[in-house]
Amino acid sequence: MSKKYKKLVLSIVLDLIGLIPLIDIIWAPLSGYIMTKLYKGTKGKVAGIISFVEEIIPFSDVIPTFTIMWLYSYVFTKGETEDDGKITIEV
Repeated sequence: MSKKYKKLVLSIVLDLIGLIPLIDIIWAPLSGYIMTKLYKGTKGKVAGIISFVEEIIPFSDVIPTFTIMWLYSYVFTKGETEDDGKITIEV
């Protein structure tokens, strides 16, 4: 499995974690941080802010922010240019 599809699977898993009720206070900032680590540069920072806002707003958890960002990065813009393809999340 290529690195971009591993990132897709990780994105889907992270979106599913966001569906768990009552963890929004903890998950919102964490999801924003993870988004900035998965997707580098300005688009990662913007996506991190969007992910944070989406997770902190009640009942908006159904929006698959990580998966949408993957689609934007690999389908609509034909591959990442600012990312070396590595999946690294440092805590």
